[in-house]
Amino acid sequence: MEKQRKNEKEKRKEKGFSRLSTASVVESIAPSPYVEECTTIEHRCRYIKDNSFYGWLKILLSLPYSKVMELDKLLAMPALLALLLLYLHFMRRKIRNGIQNLPPGSSGWPIVGETFKFISAAREGTPVRFIQERMERYDSRVFKTSFLGDPMAVFCGTAGNKFLFSNENKNVQVWWPSSIKKLLRSSLVNKVGDEAKMTRRLLLTFLNPEILRNFVPKMDTIAQIHINTHWQGKEQVVVHSTVQKYTYALACSLFLSIEDPLHDSKFSSRFHRFLKGLVGFSINLPGTRFHQAMKAANEIREEIKKIIKQRKVDLEEKRASPSQDILSHLLATPDSNGRFLTEIEIMDNILLLLFAGHDTSRSTLSSLMRYLAQLPHVYNKVLAEQVEISRAKGEGESLQWEDVQKMKYSWNVASEVLRLSPPVTGAYREALRDFSYADYTIGKGWKLHWTTCSSHVDPRLFANPEAFDASRFEGAGPAPYSYVPFGGGPRMCLGLEFARLEILVFMHHIVKQFKWDLVNPNEKFKYDPMLEPVDGLPVLLHRHH
Repeated sequence: MEKQRKNEKEKRKEKGFSRLSTASVVESIAPSPYVEECTTIEHRCRYIKDNSFYGWLKILLSLPYSKVMELDKLLAMPALLALLLLYLHFMRRKIRNGIQNLPPGSSGWPIVGETFKFISAAREGTPVRFIQERMERYDSRVFKTSFLGDPMAVFCGTAGNKFLFSNENKNVQVWWPSSIKKLLRSSLVNKVGDEAKMTRRLLLTFLNPEILRNFVPKMDTIAQIHINTHWQGKEQVVVHSTVQKYTYALACSLFLSIEDPLHDSKFSSRFHRFLKGLVGFSINLPGTRFHQAMKAANEIREEIKKIIKQRKVDLEEKRASPSQDILSHLLATPDSNGRFLTEIEIMDNILLLLFAGHDTSRSTLSSLMRYLAQLPHVYNKVLAEQVEISRAKGEGESLQWEDVQKMKYSWNVASEVLRLSPPVTGAYREALRDFSYADYTIGKGWKLHWTTCSSHVDPRLFANPEAFDASRFEGAGPAPYSYVPFGGGPRMCLGLEFARLEILVFMHHIVKQFKWDLVNPNEKFKYDPMLEPVDGLPVLLHRHH
């Protein structure tokens, strides 16, 4: 036996093998309990406990660094990386297979899964295609995929929405991709359980209808100034970038009492970089979207920090009121346990509110302008409603809460826009424990996704779903859990009422002063990550006389 080993070593030397032979590697990690006494390298590898591809991979992955440096004489680095990827992929499959009866679907490529397929569909403006193809191929109730490195079950339809919305903190809890977690840090989106409830309650104290109704005249003034500054006297306007000036000025005013347009502009440019890196792989290297987003987020926080410092002084010296905006409210109001938010928590939540309070509404207003240009009969009915409200008011009198409540048809139109073109495609949860759903088993730790499109374009819920029909929202409106642009359950968007006022006040002034035509009637919209027009939606303005 010993003689045969020596002969093998001599043969390997003749062939130019390094002194770290495959046989010696096998011997180093697979001692006698796992390797029978065999006479060839191939036999030794065959009898490794795993007795499979894993055996070879365990050999490679168990080596100390010094031996790996020697081993690269045998195998090129690309081959090692490929083997590592395959190993991770198969190990993930092996772990998942420990749970019986998973939903059907595809996990896609190692690590990246189906991420690029989903992003590609989103940037083509057709995320619904990605979802519907898999609902038809696998199961219309739930299917599995893999997104941003995590196994994921996609819950579909009203039953899926109801299950996730009603099981918060029971079977599921909120979850976001690591890019969002890192960018929004200690804000509400990353809080769970009682901590999330207390933070949400604190924010809703300011964002509830009873408080916001007092800000309608201020919203009205900001909308008029915006239109007089950026629309009046113009023959052509690029809608998406222009309405951002309105939504951002409104958010800065109500949340931070900032009225300076130059300050708004500086903030706004940073938010563009922040938004583009929000959803994706959190690779913080120069040149990546995520790196630019992190840099922008830190710059925004520094600005907010300066404002907080000055506001604390103003509150102490009675130059500012605890109820003047949400920043003062957060600084002056403790939660139900008597605890005040830390300065970092306040910065992160203001960042969240500024982002969510203007970007989603910008997307909605851009889509709304498109539909009103394409559907003159809808535009005319909106105009008639708004003119009637104006006639009941005195010259120069601002809009009030009661006026906005009369804009029923206009809000039905905006709601239909949100059904057909929601600003975001859905949100995420994480399984807190193993549970059964739709005859399948969902494992603890699995990521879960609900989507707007799986119910918004379901012909069983919305007849002729591709058609624009604002009457769907008359009376009792859509079936429960079928219309979810703002989510649902305990995690329902807390800015819903703010968004409603923001959109309706703008509609009131824009339709009263202008009609418009699309420069490019066939312009596409894409998700990146929010819905936006590819070319910004330029329009030709026609002022009413």
